[in-house]
Amino acid sequence: MRTTTIINRGWKFNLGDEETAWYKGYDDSDWRGVTLPHDWSVERPFDEGYSSGTGYVCGGVGWYRLRFSLPEDIAGKAMWVTFGGVYKNARVWCNSNYLGMRPSGYAAFTHDITPFARPGENVLAVRVEHTDLADSRWFTGSGLYRDVTLTIADQVHFVPDGVFVSTVSANKDEAELRIEWELSEAADVSFELGGARVNASDQTGSTTLKVDRPKLWSPDSPSLYTLVCRAGEDQIEIPFGIRTFNFDASTGFTLNKVSLKLKGVCLHHDAGALGAAVPKCVWRRRLRKLKAAGCNAIRTAHNPPDTHLLDLCDEMGFLVMDEAFDEWEGCKNKWWQGHNVYPPKHFGYADAFPEWHERDLAGMVRRDRNHPSIILWSIGNEIDYPNDPYCHPLFETMTGNNDANKPAQERVYNPNKPNAERLATIAQKLVAIVKQHDTTRPVTAALAFPELSNLIGYAQVLDVVGYNYKEHLYKDDRENYPAHVIYGSENGHSLEQWLAVKDHPDICGQFLWTGIDYLGEAHGWPVRLSPAGLLTTAGFEKPRYVQRKAMWTGEPVEEITETPGELAAIQLNIEADEIIQVEVSLRDAAGRLITSQDIALQYELVGDGEIMGIDNGRPDDLTPYYSHTRETYRGQAIVYIRPGEGTSTLRVNAAGGLLAAPTVTL
Repeated sequence: MRTTTIINRGWKFNLGDEETAWYKGYDDSDWRGVTLPHDWSVERPFDEGYSSGTGYVCGGVGWYRLRFSLPEDIAGKAMWVTFGGVYKNARVWCNSNYLGMRPSGYAAFTHDITPFARPGENVLAVRVEHTDLADSRWFTGSGLYRDVTLTIADQVHFVPDGVFVSTVSANKDEAELRIEWELSEAADVSFELGGARVNASDQTGSTTLKVDRPKLWSPDSPSLYTLVCRAGEDQIEIPFGIRTFNFDASTGFTLNKVSLKLKGVCLHHDAGALGAAVPKCVWRRRLRKLKAAGCNAIRTAHNPPDTHLLDLCDEMGFLVMDEAFDEWEGCKNKWWQGHNVYPPKHFGYADAFPEWHERDLAGMVRRDRNHPSIILWSIGNEIDYPNDPYCHPLFETMTGNNDANKPAQERVYNPNKPNAERLATIAQKLVAIVKQHDTTRPVTAALAFPELSNLIGYAQVLDVVGYNYKEHLYKDDRENYPAHVIYGSENGHSLEQWLAVKDHPDICGQFLWTGIDYLGEAHGWPVRLSPAGLLTTAGFEKPRYVQRKAMWTGEPVEEITETPGELAAIQLNIEADEIIQVEVSLRDAAGRLITSQDIALQYELVGDGEIMGIDNGRPDDLTPYYSHTRETYRGQAIVYIRPGEGTSTLRVNAAGGLLAAPTVTL
């Protein structure tokens, strides 16, 4: 019988390089103990010398080591370790044996440890290298920032991500499912759903399964099923949903044969003070607020997300555009002294793309393809950004939406730069990779310069064409390219940009930039983040949230600001899950939120557990993320606490004893 265990506890961590830390017998007794997910970038102070693009935080080289035990009866078993995400250049050893490396900071990857694992104590060692800080246009984090799992299975087993269940057809009376599988070796297999069961026999293959009176998955009713898959003694369970959808050039997007506008937001992968190491419940709190504003779609900008986010989208009812890359062969400008401040630096995924793009893209599709929430695979974001670095003689001058300060020589055609026609060739290859592993969903990309991409054939390679901030092109391009299915893959917050979707049935929807403020892409010291969201990094609603709720829900929305009285109390609201989230707010005597006054608060946790981080969402607050003292912002803050085995008490003290210090037992 297969077992999969999350192995997030018991790791040892060292910030700094250690030449022999790969060795099983290495003495790591003086290393610090950490629990995954872990991001060391938010454990260090801000420094203006670091990159503005990645939020003025450190990188470096870090090592992780884990001692874990295996039972005596593992002979004849297959074993593998899966890393959900490591930023970046991860090199892995098991019991001193080198397993390989992965340059991408976002790709999930698996290493077979069968030849090296032993009964009793085993050691995993991981070296993480993130020394080129200006390698992104947003915060990346550093370290083992997603889950790590250990799987033990029989020699005959379903290979990792080797089962795919999809909807062939569905209505209220009956659904037909297609099941594809891949085994380590040929064997008898069975697939069971409720009382229905099908049997087959082969190493790879496909079969169909009928479901009577299916509950169709949708944002309003996100019904989920579980497919039980057996091969010999191996058994896995696949959560999935039954739904049909279609993108049409004339009628837009339909789900289960019902027309639906995509009311989407783009999301980066960080959560403020927690950095890139985001527990599932933190995403749940954020998504719940986006849902209340009428949001029904998420774009994973601009790389594969944590599977916890996709699980929540399945459970809560969000449609998903799953995005693979922000760079292909050409390395984009990276701002490191403020946004659009020259000169840029040129580090990034482009270094790895030629060798690794197929494995990374195929891995994303195979990992995520059973999620009913996913309706689009995106192969790239703004790869066609003008002169960054691709250009073309059709346009003597090309300026993008963020090029206000770009030098003139950077905006004109330069025959020595990569020719943009190359994009169509690469896109064709990427689309083919996606279709090799999933033909049920269309492939898209977010175009920054559709004026050119439509002329060179890049857009024509895509099943669905995303436009970034180009609503003014919708009308003419629908006439000039009648086969194009068009939607807004990245959009501003104005009413006009929403009406360009709402009033035109052939435009499928929009994705706001962004749903939540995110670290990095900062405009210059001391600002550490981008304030583009509906929610702050602390997950609190901004004024534009209320405006968006009015636009998207179609219901009357009333927001009344009363002038509050004098500051009278600190209020604590608790949401407990795998971690505890404590919302802190300043209130007057009538219980009204005070947004016009902020005070410094000191947080003390007595007992078992640890404060993971405190956030207020203020863009220019350079208090270290790990500090236990922080001012409120617009009267609010949030505290993230990892509970221990016993109880603990959180005490919140106002500077100078200004207010009574509330306490709460956790």
